Amino acid sequence: MEAIDVGSARRVPWNKGKLTGQKPPLKLKEIWAIRIRLQLAGSTRGLAMFNLAIDSKLRACDLTRLRVSDVCHGSRVAARATVMQQKTQRPVQFEITEQTRASVEAWIQAAALASGDYLFPSRIHGSPHVSTRQYARLVHRWIRSIGLDDAAYGTHTMRRTKASLIYRRTKNLRAVQLLLGHSKLEPRTARGRCPATTGRSTALCRSLTIDADRRFQTTWQSLQPQQVQSSHQISHSVQVNELVVGLNS
Repeated sequence: MEAIDVGSARRVPWNKGKLTGQKPPLKLKEIWAIRIRLQLAGSTRGLAMFNLAIDSKLRACDLTRLRVSDVCHGSRVAARATVMQQKTQRPVQFEITEQTRASVEAWIQAAALASGDYLFPSRIHGSPHVSTRQYARLVHRWIRSIGLDDAAYGTHTMRRTKASLIYRRTKNLRAVQLLLGHSKLEPRTARGRCPATTGRSTALCRSLTIDADRRFQTTWQSLQPQQVQSSHQISHSVQVNELVVGLNS
């Protein structure tokens, strides 16, 4: 009987047949198309998670580990929150828009969550909160629901979406880097060969980050189209098409 050489078996690369590299952000019309679909589907958790992922700009590992107390003051969702990042062990602050606050409050009430509970508990026994893998599957499902190729998108798409919109409006790269909670302020392509940012310029950038995010909220809210109050009055596809047309006009 011949022995089987396991070591000689050819390993299949993990990225074979997959699109790797930087994940593109969502466009405004795509954001609203996903929101409308989640609203029509009655997915309270999905809508809260999607809105908070866009607003917070957090990595998947940080978003899934959020607790109710991280975003709430008492029974109300705060307009601003601060979270300690797992990757860098540095705090990052973000604004929470009115629409996101409403969707998160609706989810907390529907799930009867307490202050110390995880904001997005897992439905799998033994797992305290939604895992990053579960979150990634949800993101791919959202992307597929609006007819996009989900292979080109990922959880980092959610992190980059609002940051890309803020940069287009403000052209302030340093402010965007700090809003994303980057531990190093120099561009990634220049790390290791650019001089370190001075303490004075770093302090100045940090003082501008909240103002940059806050100024963007006005533009962000003004770009939101009027929502349809009753979903039974018009078909699903027509609602989405009207939103797309309104955003493009």
